[in-house]
Amino acid sequence: MSSTIRRISLGVDWLDYAMLGGVPRGNWLLITGEPGVGKSILTIQAAGANVDAMPVVYVSTETKFFDVVRQAKQFNIDLSDAVSLADVLAGKVKDMKTNLVVIDLFGLARQYRELLRASEEEGKSRAKSPLSMEVVMASIEKAYETLGVSEEGKVTKDVLVIIDSLAPMWAHAPAMARLITYRLRQRLYRSNVTVIMTNQFAPTTGMTFGFGAEHIADAIIHMWIEQPEKKKEIERWLIIKKARLTNHYRKAMKYEIEPENGLTLIEPSIEELRKWFDQYGGKQESSEE
Repeated sequence: MSSTIRRISLGVDWLDYAMLGGVPRGNWLLITGEPGVGKSILTIQAAGANVDAMPVVYVSTETKFFDVVRQAKQFNIDLSDAVSLADVLAGKVKDMKTNLVVIDLFGLARQYRELLRASEEEGKSRAKSPLSMEVVMASIEKAYETLGVSEEGKVTKDVLVIIDSLAPMWAHAPAMARLITYRLRQRLYRSNVTVIMTNQFAPTTGMTFGFGAEHIADAIIHMWIEQPEKKKEIERWLIIKKARLTNHYRKAMKYEIEPENGLTLIEPSIEELRKWFDQYGGKQESSEE
C-alpha cells in the first residue's frame, strides 16, 4: 500500500485500502459513532499496528489502563509492554523499554494536580478536573518526555496520539466543545504528530456529542448500527465522510466485530476494495473538505 503521501495504518487492512493506505501523516482523524459500534476497538487496532514502528500515546478517558490492555488481548493485540503514565509520575517506572504510554485519566486522579501546577507555572489555563483539556494536554506532553520524543517543547519524531474519547472533556458544558477542540488542536498540532480521536454520536439528534468537534478533523469515519429495532439484529456499518490530502472510498462498508480479528469486512468484498485501491492508489487526488 505505497503512496508518495506518508500514511499511518489503522490496523484494519480493508479500511486502509479504503483510505489508499491509511491516514496521511499529520492528519487528525475523528471516529464517530454510538456505543457498541467498535470505536475503541478500532483505536486499539491502530495502536497495535503502529507501536513497533513509532511512539504511541494512548489517552483513555473512559477506560482504565488494564482494561485497555485486556481488551487488546481479545483481538490478538499484545500491548502488555505498555507503560501507564500514572506509574511514571509515581516513580514506579525506572527503565523505559516500550513505545507505548497509556494515559488513563482515572489513574491520574492523584497526580493531576501536579500536572496542573506545571501548566500554571508555564502560564497555561487552570483546570478543575482530571478530564479537562488542560490535564489531557499536560499528560500528553509528559508522555512525550517519557518516550524521549520532545526537546524544548518540540516533537522530534513521528508520533501517533490516540484519544478515546473526546466527549468527557466537555461533558460538563457541551456548548464548549468547539472551543475546547480548537484549543486542543492549537496545542497539539505538529506535522509529525498524527491524531486519532473518537467521539460519541447520538442517533436521537443525528449529531456528535458537542457541536463543533468535527471542525478540527481532517478526516471523519462515521460508524453506526442499522435500525436494530426494525432488523432485530446488530448490523454495523461505517463510511468515510471526508478525508483531506487523500482520495477515499465513497460507499458505506458493512462490518462485524469478531473475537481475535476485530473489525471484519462483510461487504463490499475485500477484492472490490483492493481493485479500488489499485485504481486510485498512485494518484494524489484530495477529496472534498
